[in-house]
Amino acid sequence: MRLFSLLLGAACAYALHASEAGVVDWHKPLAGVPLLQSPATAPSFHRKEYESGATRSIILTATQSNVLAALNPANGSLEWRHIFDDDDHILAYRKSNDVVATLSGVGGAYLRLFDATEGDLLLEKRLHSPEIGRLFEPAFLGIALAFGVGEQAKDVYVLTDGHVLRCVHQQTGEVKWGWSAPDQTSLVVYSKIIATPSAIYLLGLSKSFASYTLHVTSLSPSTGELIANGNVPSSVPAGFSDVVVLRDLKTPGVEPHLVWLEDKVIKAFPLTPNLKAKLAVIKGATYKAVQDVGVSEYGQLVAIKEDGSGWVIRLSSEGLKVIWEYADSVTSPQRSDSIYAGGLDVDGQPYIARVFWSHVFKQASAHVFASHLAEGKGLVTGYTFPFQTAEHGVIEHVAVDAANPEPYRVLARLFLTTSTGTVQLWQQDDLQWTREEGLSDIRVAELVELPERKVAAHAGVEHETFSSRLRRQLSDAQDFPQYVLHFARRFVTGSYASVGAAIAPSANTTEPLSRDAFGFRKVIVAATSHGKMYGIDSANGDVLWSRVFGLGWAAQVGGHIIPAKLFVTRTVGDGETPQVVLVTQRRANNGLVDTVLFHVDALTGEDARGNSPAGDVLQGQDVVSGPLVEAFLLRTGTGRTIVLLDEFLQVHLYPETDEARHDFEKAIPALRIPLKSGSPGQRSLTGQQIPPNVEFTGRHIAYSTWTLPFPPTEDILAVFARPTDPVASLGKVLGNRTTLYKYLNPNLIGVLTGPSASAPLTTCGVYLVDGAKGTVIYHSVLPSVEGVCDVKATLVENWLVYHYYDNEVGPGQAKGYRIVSVEMYEGHGVDEKTRSSDLSSLSNETVSVSIYEQAYVFPRGITTMSPTSTSYGITMKDIVVANENHQIQSFPRRFLDPRRPKHKPTAEEMEEWLIQYDPVIPDDPKRVISHKYQVAKTRRIVTSPALLESTSVVFAYGLDLFFTRIAPSNTFDVLSENFNKAQLVFTIAALALAIVVVKPMVARKRLRERWHE
Repeated sequence: MRLFSLLLGAACAYALHASEAGVVDWHKPLAGVPLLQSPATAPSFHRKEYESGATRSIILTATQSNVLAALNPANGSLEWRHIFDDDDHILAYRKSNDVVATLSGVGGAYLRLFDATEGDLLLEKRLHSPEIGRLFEPAFLGIALAFGVGEQAKDVYVLTDGHVLRCVHQQTGEVKWGWSAPDQTSLVVYSKIIATPSAIYLLGLSKSFASYTLHVTSLSPSTGELIANGNVPSSVPAGFSDVVVLRDLKTPGVEPHLVWLEDKVIKAFPLTPNLKAKLAVIKGATYKAVQDVGVSEYGQLVAIKEDGSGWVIRLSSEGLKVIWEYADSVTSPQRSDSIYAGGLDVDGQPYIARVFWSHVFKQASAHVFASHLAEGKGLVTGYTFPFQTAEHGVIEHVAVDAANPEPYRVLARLFLTTSTGTVQLWQQDDLQWTREEGLSDIRVAELVELPERKVAAHAGVEHETFSSRLRRQLSDAQDFPQYVLHFARRFVTGSYASVGAAIAPSANTTEPLSRDAFGFRKVIVAATSHGKMYGIDSANGDVLWSRVFGLGWAAQVGGHIIPAKLFVTRTVGDGETPQVVLVTQRRANNGLVDTVLFHVDALTGEDARGNSPAGDVLQGQDVVSGPLVEAFLLRTGTGRTIVLLDEFLQVHLYPETDEARHDFEKAIPALRIPLKSGSPGQRSLTGQQIPPNVEFTGRHIAYSTWTLPFPPTEDILAVFARPTDPVASLGKVLGNRTTLYKYLNPNLIGVLTGPSASAPLTTCGVYLVDGAKGTVIYHSVLPSVEGVCDVKATLVENWLVYHYYDNEVGPGQAKGYRIVSVEMYEGHGVDEKTRSSDLSSLSNETVSVSIYEQAYVFPRGITTMSPTSTSYGITMKDIVVANENHQIQSFPRRFLDPRRPKHKPTAEEMEEWLIQYDPVIPDDPKRVISHKYQVAKTRRIVTSPALLESTSVVFAYGLDLFFTRIAPSNTFDVLSENFNKAQLVFTIAALALAIVVVKPMVARKRLRERWHE
């Protein structure tokens, strides 16, 4: 009999209460860092006009996280977002009044239409199979979108694969007609569509010997019949980056013009259906670039002269004409290069803004040009705004929206995207809001414990004098009466801190950060791939501090910082404020790679080395002149030392002090370092040991002690180790009073393998290896899915759990997800104890292992998994997973116990709380700890203990951020929420009063009894 009632009871016991949703957890939905490689994906303002005349604005953008999102310009909130699959990359979006169209997939395989303001999916159509799509570089070549005009206003024109054009009805998705280039193997790649009432123009490039030649095809808007095609006499060396199509929607009588830069001269070709127009040239000046700033459909572009100055060119009935020069826009070392952006006001009038950073005044400046003002002569409004480049990086992109409330007054809203992934909205010189979208690409994160309130307040007073300490303690004593009163009130009313209550950050921002009563509040230190480090308050998800990484010498040539590992090198248990060290790889644009460390105070973000002021970029310390091979934290009795191995296996220490070197030399005999080695097809795992003596270089150099070769068909995908959590019990007592002792080899590591390049359709593998001598303790062969191994695994104590997809079909077996639970015990049976945690690496007993293994059918795919973590390891472990439905779920160890009997449990088995084996893990919605939140694209889950042994805090990051706390064995160390504390106090008081009253009566009675004796 399957114990469904027991399963349901267990699930309910661990479920998140509805009253705790949104109280003990928080969720930060993000859109991702805007995709700036193409104007077709970059941020832009969009204004929808309703029939009543009212308008509504949003900010549209495609992001590096493969998301199409709309932001509210008023407060920066996420209006809506659509998350595309990882293999369905967004290539372009195009906006109409109430519709947003997107193309995604290889060659533009999928067309989707969304409601512009609500984000509802109106249409999804597959245009071709992604497998047969043409792959261009860059990916946005060969695709384009355009909305029909006039009688074809309900149509959308879609260009895919560089040679196929379709006319699709917006409401039904019907393909009204299609056209394909006769010679699909020609060198012409079409990449732009211009829709007019008289013709549809396709603009392409054909490769010539040293440059490109423009090619134009005109088609009938209603039938798709070919009208004309041919090459335009041109020579474009840089491709479409120097090509702009100008048209003026406000003056339909003016033909669209094809504008490009050739030999530093701007040329133009009017587009007519028969393509018989004459070429035009703008004479009198030489240019180095032409830019489509977003108002090309309103007849304006920006041309950059050789000296860097910016000029606005407008299309009119008289042709192209220079109408404005931005003053002081010449390239100068006193300011950054100018960024130009165009936008519209509510009346559809175009504006062009120039934004730059002044190195002299340390502020950003904006000059907004309106060509229609000042009686058509043009008007520029200029102002500065206090953009903090040291805090947010360099401005990389600007989108502009404008208003003209008075004849000679222009108000501009600037939407900025920076190099660190921050997006901001400025209205004139007033910052409206900021979103840290760089947090959508966190590479490493750790949860750091906060000090107690008094410890935090008195941090840094260890060197104070006796008189200073006396004055401080007298000052603290002033609060003693208030503390006594508060304690009495709390004792009488029972109003203690609650584990189900929200953590309220201190209202006094000048106070140092401190933990709450149960240790739920922590600082989340995270580093992103966009060159920024954050300290996040786990109480509410707010950013406490952030620092931008400095590039050091690479600032002269450019480069970027890639976070590798993050270590907590000082905790509150050390009696001082906690500190973290971030290990990174700095890749300079000249090809050099160095290893750089950033050492910061976890509470404030200040440079722990004191080399970087608080308001400046954070400069790191170069520790290795070259790439990093491995880094780990060495814990000793006196502190923590970071050990790094360079490409020559030389050992580097941080901090490199005499004390650290002494601790390292004492720990050398016990160190075993497994490393991945070999080329693809010849992969192996190599065990490294460090000699006690230094080499002639003055450093220890690791040497190989063992090698574990893998088959040529396997490649190493990942190596993972067991977390250094405490183990409360060394064994499991069975119902018959025998004991299974846990296999706790400290050198045990896990290895995931997949098909190599030489054999892409072979199997996957899961290994457990003794890292001290290379012995395989456990090995499992898993099927790959079309050559891909998406295996997720975690190892804690003596428990290995891994998840995979099984696409093999056999008797009584169906395709689906599987989760395998493996437990390892010492010896070959019960009561065999080998002390695996203390064994020498040379002992043969390290391979004396009993393995219990069981597979289960899992409800769905997952993206990551992690075990819970508690202070002393007493609480039962849960496995926390992020599933493909954007949910965070928790599964108890009892469900995954490999010793679950396949028969009705006996009395002895029931004593162990074993439940009957069921091949299917129930998909219980009560196990979803993220409840209503959509926690998208979770890449990693970090767990950390609270002060309560029963509770573990959980932080999940990916596209979104999510934080909560769970109690796998319930909160056994805290009274329940509905416990009547007042009644307990009254009962104790009544008993005390009864004792006081009865005690003299009993004494008198005993005295009388003695007299009678």
